[in-house]
Amino acid sequence: MPDHLSGEGDQRLRRADRLRSPKDFQRVNRTGRRQAGRHFVLVSTAGREPGRTRLGLAVSRRVGNAIARNRVKRHVRSWFRLDEGSIPAGRDLVVIARRGAAERSHAEIALELDGLIR
Repeated sequence: MPDHLSGEGDQRLRRADRLRSPKDFQRVNRTGRRQAGRHFVLVSTAGREPGRTRLGLAVSRRVGNAIARNRVKRHVRSWFRLDEGSIPAGRDLVVIARRGAAERSHAEIALELDGLIR
């Protein structure tokens, strides 16, 4: 059975790992610590659930068309999944993409976000 049918190798973020409500985004933006890079802003605050780190994304139309925005979101989610061990536990993160983020490769995006999280 192929991986996409069996559920093995599922690369999606679990629902519990995402910030979903506008209230959560507002709380993180209001109380969080901001780290700005060239192509991303990372806002981080203590999460509501100890031990669980959650991710929220804000990618506006300034970043590019829908294809470019989805590509940026896909790369950021991939960074979050793959570097989950190096991200402090119990945090709520909001990653805000800036102009030029769509032209970055996955490795460049991961490198910039690694620098901002530390």
